[in-house]
Parts: sequence; structure tokens; C-alpha cells
Amino acid sequence: MAAVLEHGVRLPLPGAAISDAAFAAQARTWLQAHDARIDARFQRRERMDRLLALRARAVDDVVRSAWSRCIPADASLAPAAISLFAVGGYGRGELFPQSDIDVLVLAETDAQHRHHAALSRLFALLWDAGVAISHAVRSPAQCTQACRDDQTVLTALIEARPVVAGAAAQAALGAAIAEDKVWPAREFFRAKREEMRARHARFGDTSDNLEPNVKDGPGGLRDLHTLAWMALRAYGAHDLEALVGLDNLGADEARALQREREVLAHLRYGLHLVAGRPEERLLFDYQKQLAIKLGYEDDAENLGVEKMMQGFYRSAAIVRRIGDRLLQRLEEQFEGEGVPEKIEAGYELRRGYLAASDEHWPHADINEVFALFAAWAAHEGVRGLHSRTARALAEALPKLPAYTHATRAAHAAFLHLLRGPRAVETLTRMARLGVLGQWLPVFAQVSGRMQFDLFHVYTVDQHTLMVLGNLASFASAKADARFSIAHEVWPRLRKPELLLLAGLFHDIGKGRGGDHSELGAVDAVDFCTTIGLSEADAELVAWLVARHLRMSITAQKQDTSDPDVVRRFAELVGDMERLDCLYLLTCADIAGTSPKLWNGWKDRLLADLYFVTRRALREGGQLNADAGARIAESREAARKLMAAQGFDDATIARQFAGMPEESFLRYRPDQLAWQATALTAIKLGQTQVVARRVGVDAAMEVFVFSPDRDGLFAAILATLDRMGFAIHQARVLDAPNGMVFDTFQIQSADKWASTNADEVAETLRRALQGALDKVRTSRRALPRTLRHFRFAPQIEFTTTADGKRTLLSLIAPDRPGLLADVARALRTCRLSVHDARIATFGERAEDLFQITDENNQPLTDASRRQALLDALRASLDPDGKAWPEALARHVD
Repeated sequence: MAAVLEHGVRLPLPGAAISDAAFAAQARTWLQAHDARIDARFQRRERMDRLLALRARAVDDVVRSAWSRCIPADASLAPAAISLFAVGGYGRGELFPQSDIDVLVLAETDAQHRHHAALSRLFALLWDAGVAISHAVRSPAQCTQACRDDQTVLTALIEARPVVAGAAAQAALGAAIAEDKVWPAREFFRAKREEMRARHARFGDTSDNLEPNVKDGPGGLRDLHTLAWMALRAYGAHDLEALVGLDNLGADEARALQREREVLAHLRYGLHLVAGRPEERLLFDYQKQLAIKLGYEDDAENLGVEKMMQGFYRSAAIVRRIGDRLLQRLEEQFEGEGVPEKIEAGYELRRGYLAASDEHWPHADINEVFALFAAWAAHEGVRGLHSRTARALAEALPKLPAYTHATRAAHAAFLHLLRGPRAVETLTRMARLGVLGQWLPVFAQVSGRMQFDLFHVYTVDQHTLMVLGNLASFASAKADARFSIAHEVWPRLRKPELLLLAGLFHDIGKGRGGDHSELGAVDAVDFCTTIGLSEADAELVAWLVARHLRMSITAQKQDTSDPDVVRRFAELVGDMERLDCLYLLTCADIAGTSPKLWNGWKDRLLADLYFVTRRALREGGQLNADAGARIAESREAARKLMAAQGFDDATIARQFAGMPEESFLRYRPDQLAWQATALTAIKLGQTQVVARRVGVDAAMEVFVFSPDRDGLFAAILATLDRMGFAIHQARVLDAPNGMVFDTFQIQSADKWASTNADEVAETLRRALQGALDKVRTSRRALPRTLRHFRFAPQIEFTTTADGKRTLLSLIAPDRPGLLADVARALRTCRLSVHDARIATFGERAEDLFQITDENNQPLTDASRRQALLDALRASLDPDGKAWPEALARHVD
């Protein structure tokens, strides 16, 4: 037998007089040596179709050798004929390192029984040899029935390749799965199309996930396989290139699909090698290692892993774009092209798809392209762009000018689209079809760009489109309960298209080094002035891009009940138009960053900041600095709310007397009324815990009124942590008579966390009635994704502007129970927490605490700061491993 590798490893001969165990051991060694040789060729970037075929051929050699060892030599003769076919990916001759080896044993039922023992021996022998065999034993009639029952069986069999099978067996199998018996081409096409849609839906209909599936995700290898199966059933074409001659696929489209198939196959092959198991997801566990293996290197602007992932996302987008066109052509093949329906000059509908009437459209004219999108926006119910028009557009793309080289008429046409109906849908369509990247080259640069963290769960271009989609929802007549005031703010916009441009440019500077906000602002000014916007309008767009993070940072990290904070923010904003635009852009940006990021707490924070800033602007930027006047104003507003509930003035005054004076500075009237109402149910010295839902999600506000005790704050955080909640804000005030007045903004962090506010309050109340020393944080395993993003924590000590408290700033890798452990460290050091701002950005926890010592003084003593630092180091290092760099900076 010729199966001998250069280094002398030999595949055992079929008739070798050795035991099955020895045969399996030698075959396994031979396969491993063969794979190692192919893997080396993979590292040299040889063509993937060649390498995959070589792996399939090697497995063929082992399978045939084992077959000859186990199955009698005359087994292929009638009437006991038995044959072996490779099916699925193995039948296609496309075998990845960890792929299953699918085979079909074709034999009549009596032959199946006769060879049962021999087949059992064969399959066991192959498994022992390291061949992950997956087998089916069927007669031709059984193949027919199995295909009728499940079209995926037919999918595997239509690519059947004879391994040990004569012409008669091949003809019998072909007849068993012929169109006149099972799944005619039209029905097969429909079934595979629905299967593809359902598969895409499982992945959120996007390939732009942080851990995409390179095989089954949208735009992955399975999409290419599905198109090939459709073509094989419809035309007998064994590859997509054959469709070029049938005018179903352009030569350029075929080349593009082959190029992207090579990219995807290269990724999948490397992924199998890195994972060492059948893994199709580009998990964080493997991304960095895979990028190194594939030769991607870090540079000053981008990580190697980000470059690798951008290549995947771009390939997937091209596969989807061309695949959609091919699906439509196949649909026309089976359903007919339909009668063209003219809708306006130059455009018609063909079976619901928009088509240009002129067969020479678009004449490399960007104005004609924009006119097409205008017609698309003007007619609801259009199914999409007709495949031939889409192909003409794709072919014309390289000839279309960027905005810098376009005419004034083209600039005006683009502005018309922004100001017209369904502007965001139009921008999204332009992005998907490659037009937006051609018109705006900086957008093409961020196409498919990902950031290797857990905060940004989409590529930059996908995130941008989601932000624009959120902005469009604010303009909808139907309010979204997640955004409490966005639908009230939107109608006040003078020129909504300016906000859309800000959304388009807000992250466009990413991946180029430097501050992406400033880079994007420069791009925005250039674009806006070039296309003819006024200097004032261009300046507004650029300002929004440059400052698009400021409102989020101010709301989440600063005390917006502090007049100085509000005054500084109002001075930054300057006028109502900027405030309206910045508020809407901030909401859309946060909600478009991650499905889990937007919640009722953030909605309230931003709305509160919006309202206090609007008031400051109306008052000329001068907030009432008289604390007494502000307290009186809040008391009166809260009193009216309680009176409306039926409380008399004496009861209200009695409850207000038990509340800290500072609470009337720090809380909204509705919070004050809620808290005071809760206090009517208890007597002095008793503990009260109440909770209420905030917004439409699982966000809650928890109010704790209790006698002050050592460890109370830590016990509250530990209990909430054990209940599955993340704490976003904690405000701790000292009330009269030795009581504490604590309010917590929480969000469910685990699926099992209760959504019942009364249940949450009762659980916390019971915990606080017991011994606080017994309340411990739960120890939960670190989530898999967080393990790949550890970094050395940063701790800073500063002093508040009034000199009364120490600010403890903590940036650390997030993990379950982190905040509760920090609170325990603070308790160990006998420190009091007066306010806490908790922000989590993917894998990063960025927390800010206002603390004092037991004498209500700032922490100025160096030895006590060091003691706190040591305690925090222990709490932040759950694995007991020292961090590799310094943990603290002292800034006063």
C-alpha cells in the first residue's frame, strides 16, 4: 500500500497479520503524523481546499484499510451486496481537524443482518484508530424513507461520495434520493431557505457578535454550504462556480465567495487546532491564541485579535450580501420572475423587489444610486432590492465617488435622504449594500471592527446602526417604555438630521489611535461642511461627536444632586438644543452598546440630569446656591405628594423630622414621599426595608431605615449579592436618633434574582434582624468570559472639594460579589461609606466611594490608607495571587 509518509510512518496493510488493537494503534499513529504534516502546510498558508481534501483522502485510506480487514472481499457482490459512502462534509471532501466522519453503509436488510457483526467490528476499529465515525446503515428504500422524514438526511446524501462502492451501488443510491421520489428541487429550496432563516434567527440575525460561530452563524460556512446544496438539487451543479455559466452568479460574485470561503475555512481550521476539540465558536478562550497562530500582530492602533475578527466580520458580511442575491435568483427560478409593476419613473417592482428599469443602471452615477434609495424609502412594503439591480450596484461601487469628490447635486441628494422618510432605514440599507462605506470612506474603515472587551458587544458599524435605530425609535409615534422622556424630547429637535449625523460619526474615529471622539469630530466637520451644511450646523454635529460620552460619565460617576456638578455640566452644554441632542444621543448610544446595558436606573439617572440641567439653563446657568431654599422647595413638593395620598400635615411633619436634612438635597420629591410613607409603618428605633420597581426592566430601588450598627452597610451589600443583584448606586445618610437612611439602586445580575419588590425587601429585612457577622458574600465561579480580561486594579485616594470626605476611586476587573467584598474591606478598616457610585463597563468595574473614619473625618493618615489598601488588595485578589503592578496612587 502506498500510504507511507516521508518520515517512515506506515499505514498497516489491510491483510496484515496483526491484531485489531495493533492495527488501530498503527493507523492512529499514521493519521496523527499525516495530520501534523498537513498542519505544517496550513501554517505555510497553502490553499484550504487542497488541505481539506488531503485530510479526507487520508481518512479514506484508513477507512478502506479497515473495511478490507473487517468486511469479506466478496461482500460487494449480489445478492448480499454492501457498500460504503462518505456523506456530509466528509462526502464533500472537506474535512477539518475536528470534524465528524459521516458514512453510509448501503445494503439491503438481509445483507445488513448478515454483516452486522462485521460492521460492529469495523466501527469499533475505526474509533480505536482515532476516526470519529458517525454511521448510518440503510437500504435504498430506507434511504428514501429517511429523506422523506427529514430533509437534512437528503442534504447529507446528495453529496455522497463512494469510498467502497461500485457503479451499481452508486446508481441505486442516486435512484433512491432522486427528485421523483423525495424532495423535488422547489420544495428542497424552500425547506433549506426556511432552515437558513431559522438558523440566522438563533444568532440574532447578525454575525457581529463578540463570540461568533464561524460555521453556523450568519455569513458563515454553513451559508455557503446551503447555497451549494440548493444549486446541486436545482441544477446538478457540484460547486457554485458552475452557476456562472447558468447566469445565476456573476464571475466576480463567484470569485468573492471563493475568496471568503478560503478566509472562513482558514479560521475554522485554525480554531479546531487551537481548541483541540469540535468547536465552531470563536470564543474568547481561543481568539488571542488563534490570532497569534494565524500571524496577526498587535500594533499601536489595533490588537492582532481585533484585526483577525474584523477579517471574519467582513467576510461574513460579503457572504450574506452575495448570498441574499443568489437566494433571490433561485427563488425566481422556481417561482417565476413575475410581471414588472411600474411604481415611478425609472423604477418597478418585480415580485415585490425594487428594480431599476434601465438595464444599464446606474451608469456609475451616485445620483442615480441615491435616487434608488429615495424610491425605496418612498414605498413601504418593498421586499428588498432586486438581485439584478443589487448586482449592478455591487459592480458599480468601485466607480462611485466618495463625498469629497462628488458634485453638489450628490451632496444635496444625500441630505434629501437624511431629511426624508425612513432615513435610518435608508442609512442601514446603504451600509449593508456597501454604498455608505463608498460614500464615506471612514465608515468603511470601521466596518467589521471589534474591540476586544466585554463592554462593546457589537462591531463599530453594527453598533452605529443600532444607535441610529434607537434614534429612529424616539421619533416613532409609539413610545418605548424603556426611555421615559425620549419621545417628549425628540419633537423639540430643530433639525433631526443633525442628530442622525452625530450618531453616524460618534464612533467613526475608533481604531486609528488617539481619542476617537476628537478624531470623529474632525471627520464630522469635514463631512458636514463639504456636503453644504451651515457652519453652525456642522459645529453642532462635531460638538455632539466630541462630547458624546460626557453626559453618561456625569450621570453615572458624579453626584447630580450637587449644584456644582450640575453647573459645570450646564456650562459644558451651553444651550437647550445641545442638551436635547446630547440626551437623546446618550440614551441611544448606551442602549445600542449592549442589550444588557440599558436599564431603568440609567434611564432615571439621565432623565434626572436632563431636567436639572434644563432648569439650570433656563435660570441662566445659575442654580440656587441657597441650600435652605432648595430644602424647603423639596419638602414642599414631597409634602404635596403625601397629602395627595391622604396624609395629614402633622403626620407628614413627624415623618420628615425623622429624615436627615441632607436627604431633601439629595433625593427627588417622589423619592422623599416614598421614603416618608414607608416610615409611617414603624416606630422609632425599628428597622424598615421597602423596595419598588424602577422602569420596565428588573431595576429596583431599595430603602433601608435602621439603627446604625457596625457592619450594616456590608451586610446589606452581601445580602443583595446573595440574592443575585448588582448594586449601581448606594447613598448612605445619617438620620436623627442614631438611625441610617440608605438607598440602593439595584439590577438583577442573575436569572434567578427575584422580580418581586416586596419579596426582595422582606428577605433583606430578615437578614438585617439577625447577627450581621453571619452575613457572608456568596462564592460563585468567575464567568468564563471574565477570565480573559483580567488587569491590575487601580486605586486612588483623593479628598472632596469641601475637604470633609475621602474619595476612594476603584477600577478593577468585575466579578460576582466584588462590591460586597469591597464593603467588607471597608468595614474591616472601620470606615463609613456615605455615597457609592457603581458603574460596570463590560469586564471593568469603576466604583467611587465617599468615605470617612469613625470620627466622620476624611482618611488622611498614611498608615490607615495603607491598611485599607492591603484590605482591598486581599478582597480584589480572590485567587490569592499578587497583582503584578502597584495598586494605589495617593492624590490630594
